[in-house]
Amino acid sequence: MQPSGVRDKDNQLRDSNQKVHPQPMEEATNQNPEPMEALISKIFTNISSLKSAYIKLQDAHTPYDPDKIQAADKLVISELKNLSELKHFYRENNPKPVCVSPQDSRLAAEIQEQQNLLKTYEVMVKKFQSEIQNKDTEILQLEQQIQEAIQKREKLEKNLKLRGLSAKEPESSESKNGFFPVDLTPDLFTSVVEAAYKAIHDFSKPLINMMKAAGWDLDAAANSIEPDIDYAKRAHKKYAFESHICQRMFIGFQQENFSLKHENLTVTKESFFHQYLALREMDPLDALGQYPDSSFGKFCRSKYLVVVHPKMEASFFGNLDQRNYVMGGGHPRTPFYVAFLKLAKSIWLLHRLAYSFDPPVKIFQVKRESEFSDVYMDSLIKNLVVDETDQKPKVGLMVMPGFWIGGSLIQCRVYLTGTKVAE
Repeated sequence: MQPSGVRDKDNQLRDSNQKVHPQPMEEATNQNPEPMEALISKIFTNISSLKSAYIKLQDAHTPYDPDKIQAADKLVISELKNLSELKHFYRENNPKPVCVSPQDSRLAAEIQEQQNLLKTYEVMVKKFQSEIQNKDTEILQLEQQIQEAIQKREKLEKNLKLRGLSAKEPESSESKNGFFPVDLTPDLFTSVVEAAYKAIHDFSKPLINMMKAAGWDLDAAANSIEPDIDYAKRAHKKYAFESHICQRMFIGFQQENFSLKHENLTVTKESFFHQYLALREMDPLDALGQYPDSSFGKFCRSKYLVVVHPKMEASFFGNLDQRNYVMGGGHPRTPFYVAFLKLAKSIWLLHRLAYSFDPPVKIFQVKRESEFSDVYMDSLIKNLVVDETDQKPKVGLMVMPGFWIGGSLIQCRVYLTGTKVAE
């Protein structure tokens, strides 16, 4: 057993060895600076990544790209979360010291600056999120409109059967969106009538030129079309050839099938209008190149054979090769036939449009020797000299028929015989 003095001395030594002396905060921090430097490095790296993500978010708005915006938004949010976690980590492991060292002050200032920047980014992100939400709403509305348009198109496709070219032919680009680009009005029909008359006039020019080149007597040719017409001027005999073209092109116009045998007679007015739209902007030769045996193709062949007489064609080309090619089901790419196709297309479109109306447009013609009526007729010669003592002028040639469309009238165009014109 130890003496009490020895025990007291041992206890004092033991107590002195167990006593812990406090150290300054700066000294404790400086003992292990690596974790703090690593934290600061992570903060700067995170801020750099956040700036990069923010720039991507801005770029995604110009031009506006919803997918890129969503991806950039997720990246910004991810970087914000990382920065927030670093902030909480620092606070949990570094409570505010009683005595703040200069190093702690600099670190606190840096953290405060980054926190302010973080708040700025959070405000901008909320702004962008609000814009994204508005854009998403607009996108949903547009998608709904597109869906409605698709449904409307599908409904129209069920009712419209393309018979003007072929039942299997592709629709025109105008009708793919489900909307008709034009309104079915009398004004539209009037404009197509004007285009048809222009096509007749345009085709008569190469026809007359080829007759001249072949050595034809144009006076005799005009007289064979309609004899004993008293023309006011020799140049007016061109109207005889226009009348010849018109009379043959409009044969069968009053019938739904335009005199084409074995054609479907149960086509709806909507389908007629669809046919009009399908061919309106197409090159006729291109259309026939794809579908030579379509209704339009049959129409072109039949009308060519009645407008261009075999003797006429033989004198033009020295043979009937082109005619035989057409009779065999072909559509030659010769300049003369291409010019004829433009005429055929204009008359075909006029017929398709006429039967698009309910009730269909009615065609009317006037006969030779009919008295001129300025109600139903339009004289091609405007500067006529009319003597009140003379009889009313009479029709010599009908160059373009007239049309009844609802309660409206489109006058037929006539050349009056036995008249004089002012010089």
